[in-house]
This record gives sequence, C-alpha cells and structure tokens, in this order.
Amino acid sequence: MTRQNIRPAAAAAVILVWWLSLAGADTWRLGDDQQWKPVAPEGPEGFVLAVSEAKKLVNSGDVKAARETFGRLKRDFPELAGPDFDAFIEAELLYGQAKFTRAVRGYEKLLDDFPESRFRDAALDRLFAMGTAYLGGQKKRVFLVFNMRGYAEGVKIMERVTDRVGLDSALGLRAARAVAESYEKRGLYDEAYLKWWEISLQWQRGPTGRDTLLGMARNRHANYNKPAASRRTHYDSSRLRSARSWYEKVQSLYPEDANRLGVEDRIRRIDEQIALKELGIAQYYDRTGKRTAANLYYDMVISDWPDTRAAATARAVRAGNTDGKKEEDDQVKR
Repeated sequence: MTRQNIRPAAAAAVILVWWLSLAGADTWRLGDDQQWKPVAPEGPEGFVLAVSEAKKLVNSGDVKAARETFGRLKRDFPELAGPDFDAFIEAELLYGQAKFTRAVRGYEKLLDDFPESRFRDAALDRLFAMGTAYLGGQKKRVFLVFNMRGYAEGVKIMERVTDRVGLDSALGLRAARAVAESYEKRGLYDEAYLKWWEISLQWQRGPTGRDTLLGMARNRHANYNKPAASRRTHYDSSRLRSARSWYEKVQSLYPEDANRLGVEDRIRRIDEQIALKELGIAQYYDRTGKRTAANLYYDMVISDWPDTRAAATARAVRAGNTDGKKEEDDQVKR
C-alpha cells in the first residue's frame, strides 16, 4: 500500500465518520467491503452537503483544507465538539499524512481515555486497517532513517485490537485470523500454528472451528515439509502426527467439507511421509549392522503403514531384496 493510495482512503473515512457521529453511534457501520452503510434514515441535508464538500478536499490529499473543514464542522455542529472528537480528528489527520506510528498512538489514546466514545468503533476500524497494511508489507520508518517492513508492528496492532474487543467478537476474530494468515504466508509455521490454536479455544464449531483445525494441520505439515525432501527423514515426525490428528478431526466433525477439500489425500500423503521416516530408521540400523533393530522397524512399517510405498520397500528388504535402499531413495526424491 503506497502513501498515495492510503492518504485518500484515510481522508474519506474522516468524512464518513462525521456522518456516524452526528447521526448516532449506531447509524452507520463499516462493512467488510470497507464501505460505510446506513442502517437508519439520512441525517440533515446540510450535513450531507458538508460531508460531500469535505470528501472532495480529503480525496485530493489536502489535509490543511480538511483541518479547516473540521473546524467549521465543530462550529456548525457543537454537539460533536467534545474532547473525544478532538482526539479523533488529530489521529485522522495524522493518518491522512501517512504518519502511521503517531496515528496508532492517537487512536489508542482515544480508546484509552474515552472508552465510551461514539468514535470507538471508527478508531478500532482504523487500527485494523493499519494493522492490515503493516501485515501486508507496509514499511515503517525506524530511527527516522531506515524503512523496514512493519510486520511486527502489524501483529502488535492486531493483538491490541483483539484484546480490546475480545476474540469472541467479529472484529477480534478478523484481527486474530489476519495475524495467523500473515505468519503462514511468511513461512512462520510454528507461530501460525499457535495463533490458530489460540483462535480454536474460542471458536470450536462452525466454519471458523473448521478453519482453525485446517490451519493447525496445514502449518504442522508445512513445518515438516519446509526443508528439502532429502533432509525430511532426519526431522522429528511429531509434527506429521500432529497434522494427521487435526486432519482426522476435520473428517470427524466436518465430513462434507473434508471430502470437498481433499483431506483424505492429505492424510494419505502424511502416512507416506511417516512410513518413510520409519523406513529411514530401519535402514540406518541396517547400515550399522544392527540387524535385529532394523528388522523391528521394517516390520513396524509393514504393520502400521501397509498401503504405503515405504511398506512395499520394507517387505522387499525383508524378503532379501537388496534393492530396497534404491527404492527408498527414489521415494525421497518424489
């Protein structure tokens, strides 16, 4: 998100929040498409015209003119001229200038000092928007010199939003999911897994419950798949078994979704990987001359994972087929 793109968006919200403030806290709501929607009849015609005029100013990036318009609105509509409105205006103008760090502090001060303010929801929505921008790669200035990706700042903002509204609310859930999805997108699979697990403690049923199970399973599996295939058999298989258990829970609780999403195929792939892991242990013992231990693991693969390619290799080795290691190597490459 560029400075040029974010400033008009910030300014537009300034104007639309005016409408929210005059018409009442429950009159206008910010929808999922980031558009304000009326749930009550329109306000005074004069205010609608003022909103339209101010909108043109802010869309042009003229923060100075927007500030002047704020002043006129405070004079024309004195019922808005409380200290919470002043705090909100200050934060909005900072946002319109792309001074996001200071804007975040401004919105949070508003929420701390005026928890019952009619601008509470608008401030939370703005924090969510900035958190989304940072999680999407928006840069922030560090020590007034360096521009760095603001992922950590985005996580902090979203965590604070969830803390304020609760994970059981729609906005709190959206903020928590955004953090989990950001971690996953950046390959931070342990962090993503833990965030999905946290969400699952509150949302255990319905589509969100299903998504948390899939998120935990997907990230556990992705963590095992992260190194090159030739190295995976050297890693602990606990993540594979964990992923398998979460996928099985999806099958149990959401059978139709599991069929649609191909969960059975994912479990089958995990079974192949676990079996291959156990086969690797058997072959290690084989190479080091510990035949009894090797046979124990070969038999375990055959017994526990009979339908896998690794089991076919184990059966061949137990039958005296010396090409077993070559077959296993071919499986790793696949």
